[in-house]
Amino acid sequence: MIAGGVRTLPRLVIALALLMPPFVPEKTSAEPRARPQAATPVRVLRYTHPAAPVETGRVTKRRPVPAKQISERLDRFLAGRPGPVSAMVEDLTTGRVYRYHPGERLITASTAKVQILMGLLLRTPWRRLPGPVRHDADLMIRHSDNHAADRLWSRIGGAAGFTEAGRRFGLRHTQGVPGDCVDLYCWGITRTSVEDQVRLMRGLVSGKSPLAAKERAQALRLMGAVAGDQDWGVSAAACEGERVHLKNGWLRRVSTKRWATVSVGLIRGHGHDYAVAVLTEGSIDVRYGIATVEGVAERVMRSFRRCSG
Repeated sequence: MIAGGVRTLPRLVIALALLMPPFVPEKTSAEPRARPQAATPVRVLRYTHPAAPVETGRVTKRRPVPAKQISERLDRFLAGRPGPVSAMVEDLTTGRVYRYHPGERLITASTAKVQILMGLLLRTPWRRLPGPVRHDADLMIRHSDNHAADRLWSRIGGAAGFTEAGRRFGLRHTQGVPGDCVDLYCWGITRTSVEDQVRLMRGLVSGKSPLAAKERAQALRLMGAVAGDQDWGVSAAACEGERVHLKNGWLRRVSTKRWATVSVGLIRGHGHDYAVAVLTEGSIDVRYGIATVEGVAERVMRSFRRCSG
C-alpha cells in the first residue's frame, strides 16, 4: 500500500484547495457496515412494464414517463431533507428517461472509480494487465479501496487520462482534478452530472461502446460483486430476480461535517437495462445519505416498471 502523507502540490492544485472545502476520505469510522441479511422466501414475480408499446393501427406508441408525477413524488420525499439532489434513470432498451434537477454538478466521491477502471481497460485489455493491477481493480471496485484507486489513477495518466477516458464515453461535465492525487483522493472531488454518469453506465452495455465486450464484462463482473457493506443505493430499487451492477461513494466535508452520498449503476432483467444515477450532498451522516439515495432510486424506478410477488 502507498504510505500516507501530503506531497508538494502544483500551484494549480493549491489554488483549487483554497477554493474548495476540504474533504476526508471514505475510509472513516462512519463507513456503512454490513447489513444483516434476512432469509428471503423464493417467490415467482410478475413484471409489469408501463413502457410496454401500445398498438394503434400500424403505429406503435410508447407510453411516456410520468415525469410530473415522479417529480412531485420526489419533492414530497425530499422536503426538509438537506442538500441538493440530482437523479436520472434511463431505460437503455426503450430510451425512456427521467431527470430530476439534471443541472446540478455534484461530486463523484468513489463513483469516480468506475471511470478510472474504464480508462484502465481502454488502455490495456484485462487479460494483459499484470496480476497486481488486476488485484488493485478488484480492491478499488468491490471494496472501494482508496489506495488502489490512487495507483490506478496514476497508471491511466492522472487527471488527463481520466478526462480523456470520459471524453471517449461522451461525458460532457466531468473533468479530472489535476495535481498529485496520491493519498489525497483528488478523484473523489471530481464534479459530475447525472447525465454523464448515465452515459458511463451505457458504455458498459452498449455495442457501440469504445470498450470491447470482454472488457465491459470484466467491469460488470466487479460491479456485480461489491462487498456486502456497500450493496446499497441503486440495489434498493431492484426487483427480486434482477441483476444489479453498481458503485457507491460517500465523502464528508471537513468544514461542514456534511456528507456527499452517491450511487450509480445498472439494473438488468427481463429484457431491460436501466441506468440509474443519484447524486446527493449535505446529509447529516452517511446513513441518512444512504436513505436519501435509496428513497430517490425506489421512487423513480417504480414508474418504469413494477414488481410484485
